[in-house]
Amino acid sequence: MRIFDRLEQLYAIGGGPGANRLHPSAAEDEAHELVATWMGESGLEVDVDPDGNLLGRAAEPRDVWVGSHLDTVPEGGRFDGALGVVAGIEAVERVGRGSVVAFRGEEVGWVGSRALVARGDRLPSAFVELHIEQGPVLEQAGSPLGVVTSIVAYARGELVFDGRAGHAGTTPMNVREDALVKSAEGILRIRDAARSIEGAVATVGELTIEAGAGNVIPRRVRLLLDARAPDDDRLDVLVAAIGLEPSYRSGPIPMAEELRLVLRQEIERRGLAAVELPSGAGHDAGILAAAGVPSAMLFVRGLNGGVSHSPDELSSEEDIEVAIEVLTAVLRRLASSP
Repeated sequence: MRIFDRLEQLYAIGGGPGANRLHPSAAEDEAHELVATWMGESGLEVDVDPDGNLLGRAAEPRDVWVGSHLDTVPEGGRFDGALGVVAGIEAVERVGRGSVVAFRGEEVGWVGSRALVARGDRLPSAFVELHIEQGPVLEQAGSPLGVVTSIVAYARGELVFDGRAGHAGTTPMNVREDALVKSAEGILRIRDAARSIEGAVATVGELTIEAGAGNVIPRRVRLLLDARAPDDDRLDVLVAAIGLEPSYRSGPIPMAEELRLVLRQEIERRGLAAVELPSGAGHDAGILAAAGVPSAMLFVRGLNGGVSHSPDELSSEEDIEVAIEVLTAVLRRLASSP
């Protein structure tokens, strides 16, 4: 099946280990140029918008889009983003209607989709994004496909722990005020707070230590914290327990119920269970949904425990083939509606 060859071609761009098509980079540009070639070979009209988003339209277009993104994190996986684009080309070519989009810079703040909705002059009537789950739920459930109910609520901010600098060799342990030790204790409290709230997660992804020398007791530590929960109420509890004053926050973003129904019907028509689950990660579909575009997401099962943003990211050919079947059927129904 050519989709797997195309995924390998994209995976090779930028060199390894893993996928390395960061935004903005020559590797991301190369991926967009290659995908534009595939769109043309499929008989699609190829266009690039002012923000670099790539669009391939069928000869009989209806304003329904499928697609995802082509950029990656450093040493990312072969399916994240790219699967939704190459599967989208397959679906649009088979149906002969609709459009496939490859957004720019999803991994660094949804650059392309945010720019699109900010301009607002070219939004689709509906958007469906196929994406690897990036988590273990479907694998644990034994189900190849899932229907996303919403993008979870999200908060980000900084926590600061103050101590007192001192000489690493001459300051007795019992009189130290070590900011790094305080921050370590704080990280454990953050972990425990997230564990106590169903569906919540919290991650400390960055530490800045002052003065930052091996022979100096740290006087200050700054933590960059990412906190997420399925709804605003649980996020409120988590943020309060952590003591975070978010610098950025977004509420949960529901996917369109009418599109979720179509996805469920097409999954069940193939004798499969239509597992519904929230997405703990942000996606371009969430940006379009927040702007009022009816949007939906179809998750395909991730293997290896659902690991993602890693070369170990994996999905089976069988799961991907049935995901493309469902995406094609959904596009056929949506693009044929009056």
